[in-house]
Amino acid sequence: MIDGEHDVFGDGSVVCIPTHGHTPGHQSIRVRIGADEVVMTGDACYLRRTLDNFHLPTTMYDREQMLESIRRLRALRDAGAMIITGHDPELWKTIAQAPDRLAAVRTAATA
Repeated sequence: MIDGEHDVFGDGSVVCIPTHGHTPGHQSIRVRIGADEVVMTGDACYLRRTLDNFHLPTTMYDREQMLESIRRLRALRDAGAMIITGHDPELWKTIAQAPDRLAAVRTAATA
């Protein structure tokens, strides 16, 4: 079990951040690439409207913890991080996907 944040490589480039609420030990990932910061929320924040309007799902482990996680994610967003929500099809349309050549390699590897 991880208690608090966990710096995966010890250099701040990839950090697990606690975003409990969806499940008791849910973690999101903060990635730093140069001066940019990206946070992948997984199930801590399903949709952009979750982040913008505190629109919570109907099923969760702990509502108050989830609200606190959303507040934390909003603070990261407001500080300049790009937040990638877990299940927002509109957001995913705006994010570059893997080039066809990489998708082909993955398909061949799983065949």
